[in-house]
Amino acid sequence: MDMAVVELSRLQFALTAMYHFLFVPLTLGLSFILVIMETVYVMTDRPIWRDVTRFWAKLFGINFVLGVATGLTMEFEFGTNWSYFSHYVGDIFGAPLAIEGLMAFFLEATFVGLMFFGWDRLSKRQHLATTFMVALGSNLSALWILIANGWMQNPVGSVFNPMTMRMEVTDFSAMLFNPVAQAKFVHTVSAGYVTASVFVLGVSAYYLLKGRHLELAKRSFAVAAAFGLASALSVVVLGDESGYALTDNQKMKLASIEAEWHTEPAPAGITVFGMPSNQGRETLYQVKIPYVLGLIGTRSLTGVVEGIYPLVADARDHIVNGLPAYDALERLKANPKDISARAAFERSKHDLGYALLLKRYVADPRTADAATIDKAAWSTVPNVPALFWLFRAMAGLGFFFIAFFGVALYFANTRRFDRKWFLRAAVLIIPLPWLAAEIGWLVAEIGRQPWAVDGVLPTFLGASSLSISAIWTTIIGFTLLYGTLAVIEVRLMVAMIKKGPETYTPWQPRHDAVPPAPEPSPAFAVPAE
Repeated sequence: MDMAVVELSRLQFALTAMYHFLFVPLTLGLSFILVIMETVYVMTDRPIWRDVTRFWAKLFGINFVLGVATGLTMEFEFGTNWSYFSHYVGDIFGAPLAIEGLMAFFLEATFVGLMFFGWDRLSKRQHLATTFMVALGSNLSALWILIANGWMQNPVGSVFNPMTMRMEVTDFSAMLFNPVAQAKFVHTVSAGYVTASVFVLGVSAYYLLKGRHLELAKRSFAVAAAFGLASALSVVVLGDESGYALTDNQKMKLASIEAEWHTEPAPAGITVFGMPSNQGRETLYQVKIPYVLGLIGTRSLTGVVEGIYPLVADARDHIVNGLPAYDALERLKANPKDISARAAFERSKHDLGYALLLKRYVADPRTADAATIDKAAWSTVPNVPALFWLFRAMAGLGFFFIAFFGVALYFANTRRFDRKWFLRAAVLIIPLPWLAAEIGWLVAEIGRQPWAVDGVLPTFLGASSLSISAIWTTIIGFTLLYGTLAVIEVRLMVAMIKKGPETYTPWQPRHDAVPPAPEPSPAFAVPAE
């Protein structure tokens, strides 16, 4: 496989995924903020809360439509750009995607229509239930997508079948309750709640600065501050849980994030500053806080967080052990009834993926020498400097949001909505949660390289056989299309925000008025005498 094709295919998927992920967090968070606001309306029966809910629902609708449009493209990219990946793991990876479409997305899409057009046709409680189903559907969609992604990073409940040359499900419940997938889900949806809270708070601050729609702005400000603080705290707590999950399931990712080249005596300290280098394979100018990494990674004072060097040595052992599995697989291709080949394959099949890493350097892994095996072992180390700094930027933003929402909640509780310095800051930081979400996605995906499926399928083997010109054409096409959609999205959102909420008065017939008699039609007019 031409590595230029692989890297361009990764670039295309990254661009489309990151663009799609601009809409997902706001959909996840805003849907539940709508539930909160409409619940207050149902409980208090105050019309202002109905107007508040309807206003934010319009912004939710714009974002929802663009999210659906950009998400559909990614489904097709698995077949166009990653055809061998789709063949190799389709039996497993396709199941959660199909369930997401059939159960979660259809649930969400169906009730979106009822939510928008059911205000005059449903009772207040029925409409609230509809809004809740929209929120539930959007979050279930995220659950099934992240189950699929979590399996790629920790492929449990599956086995490779040498007869079909595909991965197959052996335990669906293990895949469903995959600890990596569950940790990613709660962390991701919490980040979405933070994104929506910052958005609502920022728009509310804009209205307060302009002196417009003050009743809506104050109420939305208070809801976003409380919901945002709870969400920001949960992001940090659940992010810590994700770090704990990495210790058992993605040791190389954790070591790379912390630029931990050598295993330290327990409990390891965490590096708050340093200059890691992939070429020099060391981290210069380190500033560490003792014990913290050991506590986060192992929840103990005695647990060990392994470094990159011993993990590379472990990868080398896996590669060597996987070579007999590769040899046995080639023999089974020639003779599926070869009992000795099947027995040899069963003994070392769990390391087959590591042997496949050698195909990047030699056509037949069985011909690889020690130097090539060593090179393949070091290829399991992702981009350490990128992960080191991206993770710290994401973590720094997470703690910033806790402080920001804490101040916002204090001002909301004390009815101090006139602090212009804070209101201006709230408007300016609206883009920050999206930046944090995109950084989080980069940490997750860069951190599992060189694997498309960790320990099973190297990324370079999953790509389709495409020409470089074809991929560049689609990259340029998607960039132009998505750029146009971005302009449309921003203009619609800005126009709706500038217009502001509308006071909604449901139509009711007047029972005390007598309708005028209809005038006779000219066709039945009485002729003049």
